[in-house]
Amino acid sequence: MKPLLIATALLAATPALAQDRVLTVYASDYIASEWGPGPTIKSEFEAFCDCTLDFVTGDILPRLLMEGESTDADIVFGLNTDVTARARASGLFAPHGQDTSGLSLPVDWSDDIFLPYNWGETAFIYDNTRLENPPASFQELLDAPDDLKIVIQDPRSSISGLALLLWVKQVYGDDAPDAWAKLAPKVLTVTRGWSESYGMFTDGEADMVLSYTTSPAYHIAAEDDLTKKAAIFPEGHYFMAELAAQVASTDQPELAQQFMDWILTPEFQKTIPLANWSLPAKLPQDDWPQVMRDLPRPDKTLFYSEDDAEALRQPALDEWLRAFAG
Repeated sequence: MKPLLIATALLAATPALAQDRVLTVYASDYIASEWGPGPTIKSEFEAFCDCTLDFVTGDILPRLLMEGESTDADIVFGLNTDVTARARASGLFAPHGQDTSGLSLPVDWSDDIFLPYNWGETAFIYDNTRLENPPASFQELLDAPDDLKIVIQDPRSSISGLALLLWVKQVYGDDAPDAWAKLAPKVLTVTRGWSESYGMFTDGEADMVLSYTTSPAYHIAAEDDLTKKAAIFPEGHYFMAELAAQVASTDQPELAQQFMDWILTPEFQKTIPLANWSLPAKLPQDDWPQVMRDLPRPDKTLFYSEDDAEALRQPALDEWLRAFAG
C-alpha cells in the first residue's frame, strides 16, 4: 500500500509543481492586443517549458523602477533603445548571455543586457481608399491642410510616441518646435498606447496613424487587405529595436534564462514577422515571409544611441508639450 500511496501522491503533486513554475513577463500593452504576439509567444514557450507564462502589460519601465528589486517581473519584453539608459542605470537587470553577432539589424549592435528580438521603423500609415494623395515627405505632412486627421501616441507612456519625438528631432533639429507647431493642428487625438490609436484608424476615425513601416503586412496577410500603406519619406525613418531583458532578482532564474536563450533561435525568430508584424532581429532576409520582403523600405535609417536618446528625451518632450498645450 505504501508504494502505491507514494506514487499517487507524486502524481497528484505534479500539476501543482507545474503551476508553481510561472514566468512573469512585463510587456508593452500591444502585446496582448489582437495584433500582438502575446498569444503565440505564450503558447509556444509553454509547449516546452513545463510552466505558465503570464504577461503583465502596461507602462513597464516606470512600474519596474517603482517596484525595484521587489518586482514580480522575471522578464521585461518591449523596451527599446530610447529608454534603456534609464533602465540600465537602475541595476535591475542581469546579462542575457547570448551571442549577438550576425544580427539582421541595419545598425551596429553590442549590448550584454538588452537583447533585440525584432526591429522596424516608425511610419505614418494611411488607407489609400480614404487618402488618395498622401504626403510624400515629412515636410509635405507638415504642410498638409489642417483637416488631415492624424492619431499619435503619448511619448510619456508609449515607446512609439517617444520614437516620434526623436524622429522629429533628428529630421528637424533646432527647428523641431516649428515642426510640432505645424503638426499639432492635424492631430485628432493623442492616445496613451499604440493599440488605441491603431484601433481608431482602422475604425475610420483618422486618415493616418503613427505606427511602423511593417504594419501593412498585417492587413495583407491576415485580412487580404491591400489598402493600408506606409508613407515613405525621403528624410528617413526612425529605427526601433524592441528588447527583452532578464530581471536580476527573478525567483525563476532557470525559466528566465530559458526564455532569453529562446529569443534568438530560428524557431522564435520565425514567429516574429507574422505574430509581431515586425522584422526579426536574427533571421536572414531570404527567410522573411514574402509579404515582409515585398514591403517598401526607407532609403535612410535614422537612429540615436541610448545616451543621445536619453539626453534629448526631456528637451524634445518639452518641445512637444508646448506644441500641444493648447
